[in-house]
Amino acid sequence: MVPRRVLVTGASRGIGRAVAVAFAELGDRVAVHCGANRGDAEETLRLLSGEGHVVVVGDLGDPEVAGRVVDDVVRVLGGVEVLVNNAAVAPTGANRHAVADVTYEDWQAAWRRMVDVNLLGAANLTYRVARHLVDRGAAGSVVNVGSRGAFRGEPDFPAYGATKAALHAFGQSMAVALAPHGIAVTSVAPGFVATERQEGKLVGAGGDELRGQSPFGRVGTPQEVAAAVLYLASPDAAWASGTVLDLNGASYLRT
Repeated sequence: MVPRRVLVTGASRGIGRAVAVAFAELGDRVAVHCGANRGDAEETLRLLSGEGHVVVVGDLGDPEVAGRVVDDVVRVLGGVEVLVNNAAVAPTGANRHAVADVTYEDWQAAWRRMVDVNLLGAANLTYRVARHLVDRGAAGSVVNVGSRGAFRGEPDFPAYGATKAALHAFGQSMAVALAPHGIAVTSVAPGFVATERQEGKLVGAGGDELRGQSPFGRVGTPQEVAAAVLYLASPDAAWASGTVLDLNGASYLRT
């Protein structure tokens, strides 16, 4: 397969880093995006096989910055064929916004930030990459990293669950809109994944509960998510366009 140019957002750690590593191992050139922590992104860069990779930095919650990120990747790599929308404002203790526990101001702040990055940031990047491909007359792929929380609910982080559900729906709309241009759009919906950010949750009784959610008795790995993204971004998966692939070890089954 001819090497592709791939933009992976939120690639400084966790799932994004694993995805970037997987594409590089195929011989693709990767743009490693980070929101602000360039040091972690540079570490991802050092882990990539081959040459010609690049780091791009920018807050995707700002539409102008999101556009600049795509422009920078196109300029430095000479184009882009694959976009992986992985960057997101993830649930943390600092942005927990259960209705009974937060002020109206904190509620609004959590929603605004998650909508701006998780949904609008991905939508704006998709627009810019899709227009780049359409204008070139080139085929390509977009893979969105959603969440199991889009289906089972996130009572302490409703904005997170809602934005991930919206991201899945957005991906399906784009799958229909972009198929005539040879652009496939898919999503993955991981359950709990053992990233660096989640290490503390896997200790003690809390970790046992998380592992017990799956009949496999464990949680997912970033590499398992990366393997699915790699397949969905391949030409062989074009007929899967529009799909939302569950990656949760049978911990939540949709009907």
